[in-house]
Amino acid sequence: MAAVEIAGLAKSFGGVVALHPTDLVVADGEFVVLVGPSGCGKSTLLRMIAGLDAPSAGRVTIGGRDVTDAEPSDRGVAMVFQSYALYPQMTVAGNIGFPLKVARLDRREIAERVAETAAMLDLTDLLDRRPRALSGGQRQRVSIARAIVRRPRVLLLDEPLSNLDTALRARMRHEFARLHQRLGATMIYVTHDQLEAMTLANRIVVMSEGRVEQVGAPIDVYRRPAGLAVAAAIGSPGMNLLPATIVAAGPDGAVARLAGGETMRAAAHVPAAAVGTAATVGVRPEHLFPAPDGPFAGAVELFERLGPLSFAHLGARGATGTIVAQLPSDRSVTLGETLSFAVAADAVQLFDADGRAYPRLTP
Repeated sequence: MAAVEIAGLAKSFGGVVALHPTDLVVADGEFVVLVGPSGCGKSTLLRMIAGLDAPSAGRVTIGGRDVTDAEPSDRGVAMVFQSYALYPQMTVAGNIGFPLKVARLDRREIAERVAETAAMLDLTDLLDRRPRALSGGQRQRVSIARAIVRRPRVLLLDEPLSNLDTALRARMRHEFARLHQRLGATMIYVTHDQLEAMTLANRIVVMSEGRVEQVGAPIDVYRRPAGLAVAAAIGSPGMNLLPATIVAAGPDGAVARLAGGETMRAAAHVPAAAVGTAATVGVRPEHLFPAPDGPFAGAVELFERLGPLSFAHLGARGATGTIVAQLPSDRSVTLGETLSFAVAADAVQLFDADGRAYPRLTP
């Protein structure tokens, strides 16, 4: 296995910047997930690590070796794509063993490694079938098997589950987690699905508009987003983000006033000079609790009952000031009913006018 280090890596297509200069280190054996909306630069970054795209600037190092100018086949990496890209005329065994055949390994070793890899991914009973006889999940497992049969130092995965239905995606997430445990491989995984990012990664890299916004353990990024781009990208439903003004700041926290005049305390370090400036209040749906005179109030426009969790959407969808609150699953709500909620000061996130998070007060 091998660590991956990128330094100042950047990519432009003509006058369009796809990736601003980026630094990132992925430790040996780590599972890192790049997450962000379409067009944020995550696939571009992955393709430059793979050697499929040449960087406009910066360096790529794998296992201590500078591979910036190396061919993809000389980097010790393997890549799994969104499309399965299987050879329809070949059997599953033929597809898995094809990279080894190209590498001119002898038949006996190819057969042994194909059998070993197939067993790892529960494909043994399918080795004589052709891709057209496989389900989507089985085809994706074959494409993964074809990538890992070469025993790469780094495994790169570019939205590998996006073509699968919800049930298959859940099963394949388990497959990837199990595979990482068994291989101990360095894995870099690209997705726009935050559930995949939160459940699979040792660390997640949140990207937006060609920049890395935050790197950290999933729960840390969820609890303490570094900025509005991260707050909006992580969480389902997303964090409630409301325009506000800082009206007081001191050593014990700050007070923010919403557009409707409601005020709330936030356990955040806010400089006195910020009083009177614009800000954004961020509150997770699960941190809201019912309160008759709470600052978050509105008529229920949508009510979602999702098994053990329920969510009430207050206010017209898409309008500024819309609130989503998590409710107990047995709570009965009527559309049009007015609900009010409050939040504890230590659960309020404050962001400055440029979208950067104010530091939280430590307990």
